[in-house]
Amino acid sequence: MTNDTAVPVAYYIYYRVRADAEREDAHATVRTMQAALAARTGVQGRLLERCGDDVTWMEIYESVADSAAFEAALRVETEAHQVTDLVEPGSGRHLERFVECA
Repeated sequence: MTNDTAVPVAYYIYYRVRADAEREDAHATVRTMQAALAARTGVQGRLLERCGDDVTWMEIYESVADSAAFEAALRVETEAHQVTDLVEPGSGRHLERFVECA
């Protein structure tokens, strides 16, 4: 997706963490990936978990000005930090993009 309108984009990425994943290690992996992504793009991510369901996580990245560059960097850092290895088999990371209502 290219952000042709120069409207900042918010990214929401949710997934289920493997049942056998060590929670502290998984947190560290995602937070390290987010720090590397922030160093590349200037966009600081947040990591949340669903209330009452601590294996469903959401990464949030807001005010992304250059979607193409951000998504390329996200792919690189997700691979480099092996974040997909944390995802429950049979599921995946789901990425959603939102913009401010006009």
